[in-house]
Amino acid sequence: MDGGGSNGSTPARLEGNAAAMVVCWFLGLGSLVSWNSMLTIGDYYYALFPDYHPSRVLTLVYQPFAVGTISILAYHEAKLNTRKRNLAGYTLFFLSTLALLLLDLGTSGKGGLGNFIGICILVGAFGVADAHVQGGMVGDLSLMRPDYVQSFFCGLAASGALTSGLRLMTKAAFENSNNGLRKGVILFLAISAFFEFLCILLYAYVFPKLPIVKYYRAKAASEGSKTVSADLAAAGIKKEANQRDDKSLERLSIKQLLIQNWDYCLDLYLIYVLTLSIFPGFLYENTGHHKLGDWYALVLIAMYNVWDLISRYIPLIDCIRIKSRKGLMFATLARFLLIPCFYFTAKYGDQGWMIFLVSFLGLTNGYLTVCVMVAAPEGYKGPEQNALGNLLIVFLLGGIFSGVALDWLWIIGNGTF
Repeated sequence: MDGGGSNGSTPARLEGNAAAMVVCWFLGLGSLVSWNSMLTIGDYYYALFPDYHPSRVLTLVYQPFAVGTISILAYHEAKLNTRKRNLAGYTLFFLSTLALLLLDLGTSGKGGLGNFIGICILVGAFGVADAHVQGGMVGDLSLMRPDYVQSFFCGLAASGALTSGLRLMTKAAFENSNNGLRKGVILFLAISAFFEFLCILLYAYVFPKLPIVKYYRAKAASEGSKTVSADLAAAGIKKEANQRDDKSLERLSIKQLLIQNWDYCLDLYLIYVLTLSIFPGFLYENTGHHKLGDWYALVLIAMYNVWDLISRYIPLIDCIRIKSRKGLMFATLARFLLIPCFYFTAKYGDQGWMIFLVSFLGLTNGYLTVCVMVAAPEGYKGPEQNALGNLLIVFLLGGIFSGVALDWLWIIGNGTF
């Protein structure tokens, strides 16, 4: 792919593109690995808090903090220090994950309302961290190359696939040991905390010093971006004393960007409304009992995450990436046919059909997300790309929030309240 934010060819002498792609992937992994840890150890929380609907409640707690914080940050994005914002987000992820681990160790894995409230508080911290990192990173990467945005979103999906794989392995390893479920979760959270700490180091000391990253940030600064100043300073690049201040540096407002990109914003909102109205609450509580027993929900979560990851690489094949704005809207709306499919499969189908549907849900979620995120920033200047990246994440998280709320409709009238 050509660099959407380059407006021309990148100097051939610049190195570090491959390294930047890898770092972006790990930074994407760290953006959701803590939260995906919470989703993937849902079987443990259902054992501790069987009457509290943990997968639904924790997801509902998470989203208001994420949406509220990203709305404030997106409104003020032009004045924010992106470096401090992203480092604050990754640090909060690390500390919250570590606190979650310490809470379980301190309470010896006991249930009860007090412990559940403590977990809810930490989940709220995850939401605040998510808003800092996702909006900050997507805005930052949008002013560089589409490849970096895609790599970041592949890392987001990889966090789900990784946590699902680790969860299946820890469940198998500790299944026959005394208190094995809890031992697996403790190991699981420790690994997640390690990845968050790794992301802090990568963003603080590695990413800003890559030559190609310095090139794009310096270019954005020359176009009037103020969000990259701290990162340029960390890379040893001094701000120009006489930066131009003319009409060529004027940028579109948030309102203007929203008007021009309303369909992309709506696409992301609708994609995640549908996905989160099914995943993960429906998969834990509404799919019945099958031959896989207590492995069933974990397998469904794993299949969604694996196909979500695979599908985010499909747009690399240019000929099968949806580029038409109308095509993206049609595909997004067509996904809503999955709602009756899930309803009738849960009621009448076997586990094979449900696994297929969940895989297709993940496949379409990842593919359409990347198609939108890669296409939207094209043709804008650096500061506008950063603002648009933040705006898109507002609608993405808003869609997740709405989907989580709608997920409760599945259990109305089935006697589980």
